[in-house]
Amino acid sequence: MAVVPVRLLPDPVLTMPAVAVGRVDDAARSLAVDLLDTMAASPACVGLAAPQIGVSLRAFAVDVTGHRHARSCHGPFVLFDPRVAEPGEAVVAREGCMSVPDLTGDVARPADLTVTGFDPDGRRRSLRVDGFEARAVLHELDHLDGLVFLDRVAGPHSVFARKVYR
Repeated sequence: MAVVPVRLLPDPVLTMPAVAVGRVDDAARSLAVDLLDTMAASPACVGLAAPQIGVSLRAFAVDVTGHRHARSCHGPFVLFDPRVAEPGEAVVAREGCMSVPDLTGDVARPADLTVTGFDPDGRRRSLRVDGFEARAVLHELDHLDGLVFLDRVAGPHSVFARKVYR
């Protein structure tokens, strides 16, 4: 298991656009394992982008399995060099982030879309996602562009202290 520490804002790697992976090789497959293992070791984590573990490459993992807000669910997956097509109408909902652990915010994002990229075997993959899974994909894509959810909120009135549940 390769659990990697998650970088916190204001770490510069979180504000830089990530570089294309290009070719899925052993290093990319190792990154995929690190992303999935770190997610699995992080309670309530539904997505993680490579920059969040200090790797400035265009890769992310998502897994919304069992989440109460998930409509679509493709199980755990990793995509390299992802792209979005056919985004639907935006819906506002609350988001949090492992790299911004003390805050949440209301963010408008498309409620459905198609995301394409390459899986760890180097095969092109195209997924139609909606609802919470679409939000998770777009949140991770923002990390690849050097953005965090705070860059997407409407203003200070849309940022909140994270609630702690016991």
